[in-house]
Amino acid sequence: MMTRRDCLRLSAAALALAARPGLPWAADGPAGLITRAIPGTGERLPAVGLGSSASFARIAGEGDAGRVRDVLETFVREGGTVFDTAPAYGTAEEVAARIAREAGLDRKLFWATKVNVAGRGGGRADPAAARAQIDRSLARLGRPAIDLVQVHNLGDVPTQLGLLREYRDAGRVRYIGVTTTFPEQYEALEQILRAERLDFIGVDYAIDHRVMEARIFPLARERGTAVLAYQPFGRSRLWQRVEGHALPDWAAEYGIASWGQFFLKFVISHPAVTTATPATSQPRNVIDNLRAATGLLPDPAGRRRMIAHIESL
Repeated sequence: MMTRRDCLRLSAAALALAARPGLPWAADGPAGLITRAIPGTGERLPAVGLGSSASFARIAGEGDAGRVRDVLETFVREGGTVFDTAPAYGTAEEVAARIAREAGLDRKLFWATKVNVAGRGGGRADPAAARAQIDRSLARLGRPAIDLVQVHNLGDVPTQLGLLREYRDAGRVRYIGVTTTFPEQYEALEQILRAERLDFIGVDYAIDHRVMEARIFPLARERGTAVLAYQPFGRSRLWQRVEGHALPDWAAEYGIASWGQFFLKFVISHPAVTTATPATSQPRNVIDNLRAATGLLPDPAGRRRMIAHIESL
């Protein structure tokens, strides 16, 4: 049984390791969070952020501004910066942007949103409609530039990525990229990564969904592309898998105190991942998730042990 003294000793060891040069991560961010560098610029981002789909989108859609504000204020107070949203997530972008402005949080967030007026797959994007969508996102946030805009679900990438380059060149968007969470689009994503210079990609990645490790992650590292990891809990899939199961005792070696931290530590321990963006509607979950970006991360042997444990359940 690990004592409080043991936990403090492990935390001190983690901080000492984080200060050593040459490691792929460093606890040098706000509130001591592990950060990762955007390959193209070296700008550092906390390894755990906040998504706005699913439960977050639900409370935004219900008009529960108080809860949205609590989530965002807790996120910033605890050192979070990367907030991932999209016009496609119901009212999430609109409500979160308004509350961020009102609460004075807008300039404390790395604001990542998306554009797609083409639908998923082979639809064609109307350039005027795409411009209007990007301009609405800018107006909602009320800043001269959005940190990141990505083409959502690979919608007409030639048209919409071309527009994003224009916005980046004009200083209205800082970083650009593409996203997908659909297996039938992974091959197309690989082709786009090879053909285009992207600042970011956004993809689904979880301990029980590791297909990105085979080709996409190595290619992203080769091409100097940052990675946002979506769905680190496999939507609700992983929660269902561990229901009724206690954490293994050895999880404490990594400072893991919850299943959420277990799943997130696995995701952010991959060196290609810049930031994982779990969605939540609960301030307590925001705090718990951000704790995954502290302390030790599993090495390759630790990652294999984590995989084996989940597969045994």
